[in-house]
Amino acid sequence: MIKKIPFADLKIGMYVHDLDTDWFNHPFMRNQFPVREASEVERIRAAGITSLYIDTDKGLDVADAPTREEVRQRVHEEMVQAVSAEAPIIRMTVAEEMGRAGRIKNQAKVAVQQVMNDVRLGKVVQVSSLEPLVEEISNSISRSSGALTALLQIKTADEYTFLHSVAVCALMVSFTRSVGFDSSVVQLAGMGGLLHDTGKMKIPSEVLNKPGRLTEAEFELIKQHPRLGWDVLKDVPEIPDIALDITLHHHERFGGGGYPHGLQGEQISTLARMAAVVDVYDAITSNRCYHVGLAPTEALRRMWEWTPSHLDPKLVQAFIRMVGIYPVGSMVKLESGRIGVVSESNTEEMLKPRVKVFFSRRSNSYIPVQEIDLARAPGSADRIVDYEDASGYKVDPMRILAGV
Repeated sequence: MIKKIPFADLKIGMYVHDLDTDWFNHPFMRNQFPVREASEVERIRAAGITSLYIDTDKGLDVADAPTREEVRQRVHEEMVQAVSAEAPIIRMTVAEEMGRAGRIKNQAKVAVQQVMNDVRLGKVVQVSSLEPLVEEISNSISRSSGALTALLQIKTADEYTFLHSVAVCALMVSFTRSVGFDSSVVQLAGMGGLLHDTGKMKIPSEVLNKPGRLTEAEFELIKQHPRLGWDVLKDVPEIPDIALDITLHHHERFGGGGYPHGLQGEQISTLARMAAVVDVYDAITSNRCYHVGLAPTEALRRMWEWTPSHLDPKLVQAFIRMVGIYPVGSMVKLESGRIGVVSESNTEEMLKPRVKVFFSRRSNSYIPVQEIDLARAPGSADRIVDYEDASGYKVDPMRILAGV
């Protein structure tokens, strides 16, 4: 049985099933291993891990610890209760914006590649080339908040470094706008998102892209990238202070123990705390050389669990309110037995988005794509029972969204 325990209950003889943290914040090769020595307990403590999951079939038990399913249900209920808000104005549907969003994604990838290559070669970052790009991204999100962010979920391992920066930019633009920042701050926050991982270009590629376990020395090197990025950007006159702050502090933890300065709570600026939320979300939903990305809904559940030790709980709540419990592009299973892709979120009733169904589990066959609104009849007779693993279906969710 899988159970969740606080770090204080961890003992030699237990079997760690999941370290309950984002992959890039601990130095272990894998999340699952037996605890055989006191030094392993100390390494977990030193990584700032405050809770974790154990497998009681493979090691010692904690009698009163909640099971994984109990935790999952509690987190889901808390999320649903917490994230109610008025619906934003959506000027275009996701399908209508998909084509333009795809072109912006490709343009942004090329622009970020150029910036990163300049940093690697020691050249000065040309901010003038990025400002219109942030404007294009902002305009796309104004037209339809879900299209570009859904497209940016799709990236190969080779594209990750560049498209992750574009995704963080797009999510920061959407996030800052959703909580009421004025347009000038929104643009600067987007610039910070584009540049936040600049320092990774100063990390040897064999360390940055290493598929296996990092050594302690390699992990310490990876942790230098925020400061390295700040060093690269601080003398560029056009780089705004907001972007420098996001670059330097996006790996600080709300509860302390992050890097590079070990700040906590309000010591970390609001925009850097927002960038931490966005950075974690895109990282854990993306396929990497060392892990398969989580489904967006599962990622949000995990992030909710990581408050307040890692992430600001109020900002995670606001982020979930923005993207929805089932974000656009998520694959879901309905009570009727149909499988579909979320095509539009519904922030008034977050469990009732619009869904494009394409498969029937009852007949075990693909069906003509049909969009249903779970908030209105006749779609309201159905409901989402959970998210679904997209890898089990021979479809491209983005093509379904685009209607092609």
